[in-house]
Amino acid sequence: MNFSAELPEGAIDTEVRDHMLLVGINRPSKRNGFTPGMFRQLAEAYTRLDDDPSLRVGVLCAAGDHFTAGLDLPACAPLMRAGKKAVPEGLVEPHDLGLPGYRRRTKPMVVAVKGITFTVGIELMLGADIVVAADNCRFAQLEVKRCIMPTGGATLRMAERAGLGNAMLHLLTGDEFDSAEAYRLNFVQKLVPAGEELAAALRIARTISEQAPAAVVATRLNTLKAVEHGSIVAVSEFIETQRVLANSKDAAEGIRAFVERRPARFTGH
Repeated sequence: MNFSAELPEGAIDTEVRDHMLLVGINRPSKRNGFTPGMFRQLAEAYTRLDDDPSLRVGVLCAAGDHFTAGLDLPACAPLMRAGKKAVPEGLVEPHDLGLPGYRRRTKPMVVAVKGITFTVGIELMLGADIVVAADNCRFAQLEVKRCIMPTGGATLRMAERAGLGNAMLHLLTGDEFDSAEAYRLNFVQKLVPAGEELAAALRIARTISEQAPAAVVATRLNTLKAVEHGSIVAVSEFIETQRVLANSKDAAEGIRAFVERRPARFTGH
């Protein structure tokens, strides 16, 4: 994507391509270390994705050679000591934790990671839906080395994806691991040569954007409900959700496309 000139405090850039919103972490001189302002802007970008009906999928990426080295601790420590968050209430919280006062994202997010991907970088990708990783990634959930607990979702999602023992191995040692290990642990879904991660993520996002938007959102949310609340709760929504989808204009277009043996042209209605 096209990044703006770097600011000392960093920024989150956005770019629209068709029905996709590219969201870029832009502070490469500091290995994209997050400041409070960057967290706020990231939440604003995620909120824009959910609120704009023309947007169907997001792609999170980063400027420079690295995804992010994590928190800019001197900048973020005052908020942490005060027990406050950088993200204002009412926005979509990028870690998608379901915190009181914050909205949860409904639309899909694909992430392209590369190089150093520490702490909040891992938590942002685990809080997304699909992760494409360059084969040169260096991952570490190293909060224990700084007397911090991961609060962006690592303590929840690492065990969910990789099992308790694997999660404890990396959470309690703060060790560094590579792309192959992240793939083995189901933290990432695709590995590609360094430099190809964004293009691969965009291909996946574009394919998602070509599907029926309401069906994509419903499928995503029901899958998450099954993970977070169990299969019985998720199944209870099947009939009503299917009824609503089946009565949409996009469902009618899906049937026409099937009969006419052509790709469907969905409008989101």
